[in-house]
Amino acid sequence: MKNLFLIGGTMGVGKTTTCRILEQKLNNSVFLDGDWCWDMHPFQVTEETKRMVVENICFLLNNFIRCSAYENIVFCWVMHQQAILDDILSRLETENCKIHAISLVCGEHALQDRLQKDVSAGVREEEVIQRSVARLPLYRVLDTDKIDVSEIGPEEAADLIIQSSIRPIGG
Repeated sequence: MKNLFLIGGTMGVGKTTTCRILEQKLNNSVFLDGDWCWDMHPFQVTEETKRMVVENICFLLNNFIRCSAYENIVFCWVMHQQAILDDILSRLETENCKIHAISLVCGEHALQDRLQKDVSAGVREEEVIQRSVARLPLYRVLDTDKIDVSEIGPEEAADLIIQSSIRPIGG
């Protein structure tokens, strides 16, 4: 049985870093960041490009699922609506997979601090802070396990994800 980790969270919460660490800690693992499927210039969000991105993500995830070399598939993306997560899952061949749907969440001040560091470093634009903070409440209502990363680093978050794959969060 394969493990499919679907890790969501708003921009700046630490998804990519956490998933990179998770990939290294798990045996026979592969990592896909959904943002790689949006890496285009100029960046365009239309119904056509959104459809294309989801199709590309599902194509890659299904290939990882079918490949016998991988036991653990780690995927991260913003996934701020249940419909996004449900759409992706409906397109995947998950009969032989244990699904771990997890949202990384954090407090507003912790998120603002993280994003401000990125803005100061020239990694992000200032306007991303308000957009990201506005999405925080959306993750609390998703049908996912929640890991609050307000006061923990990505290494600890990855360890909690691994622990949750062995036993349910809160279990």
